[in-house]
Amino acid sequence: MTSPALAPAVLNVDLDALARNYRTLETVTGRPVNPVVKADGYGLGAAAVARRLMAEGARTFFVARAAEGVRLREAIGPEPIIYILDGCHGDGAAMLKASNLRPVINHPTQLQTWQAAGGGACALQLDTGMNRLGFRVEDAPEPFEGLELVMTHLACADEPSNPLNRAQRDAFAAAVQRYPGVTRSFANSGGCFLGPDFAFDVVRPGICLYGGGPEGRPHEKIAPVASLIAQAVQVRDVPAGETVGYSQGYKAERPMRVATCGAGYADGVLRSYSPRGQVFIAGEMRPIIGRVSMDVLAVDVTGLDVTAGDPVEIYGANRLIDDAAAAAGTISYELLTSITPRVPRVYKG
Repeated sequence: MTSPALAPAVLNVDLDALARNYRTLETVTGRPVNPVVKADGYGLGAAAVARRLMAEGARTFFVARAAEGVRLREAIGPEPIIYILDGCHGDGAAMLKASNLRPVINHPTQLQTWQAAGGGACALQLDTGMNRLGFRVEDAPEPFEGLELVMTHLACADEPSNPLNRAQRDAFAAAVQRYPGVTRSFANSGGCFLGPDFAFDVVRPGICLYGGGPEGRPHEKIAPVASLIAQAVQVRDVPAGETVGYSQGYKAERPMRVATCGAGYADGVLRSYSPRGQVFIAGEMRPIIGRVSMDVLAVDVTGLDVTAGDPVEIYGANRLIDDAAAAAGTISYELLTSITPRVPRVYKG
């Protein structure tokens, strides 16, 4: 048995790959890219992500919450446009105005609140079939002062053959005729790959910037950006018939070599990684065995030359994030946004 190597899991963020994905989306759509950096840049760090994307030419960003917008404004300065997808609520208009943030108006009460606070530049969201946020098309307001952008959101962009995509596109195209001269935004990440007539004026991708494929699986044009790397903390021999982990989650059918790796659900490694999860270690894909616990997980390294301190890639360039997500029964968005604050973000590029 080897002695433990005490080091945290880290999330390596390749900002050069982020920039390549940004340029890819510009090329694919032929339109300006307005990045979505909500949820702290999908877990990668909104400030670092936005600064790099600004260096690539981005000047308009989207976040979900007003507080996110305030933090982003402090990080990137006064010039870029920042839209708040949640819109304008109650006395929140004062916060938006103080930080020069633009609400995405989603219903009549928000419009009244914004205008009562003096109005100003904002966006309008139309609901074209997702039934989540926005005015129903038939209830869309008349043009009003300060309206700079009209948007909607695709419900099934990761399913290119789904007829709802075209239905939403056509509904949006008809509805925005009411707002001549206003910038139109339709395509999210998946929408960027649906064809030129889905691009409209600007696109606002999220997950494809961060390395996730537009259809929930790896895509040849999208580069991996985030690598979650743990270390083998301890390596041990487990005799046949003994068990590994909580509740005897795995029983050894033969003598095994097992690496205990320093990442668990307190770091954002989902418990659902077990029993189908795999990691990349010592040049091979190897299965996670037993249950993922709070701080560690176990990996079958039988036959490999693994010692304490060796790197363990939970996902990254060798274990692509969409594949890792599929094994955990989820999507890449959840994997990224589940990474907890105790995991350091280390930036390259």
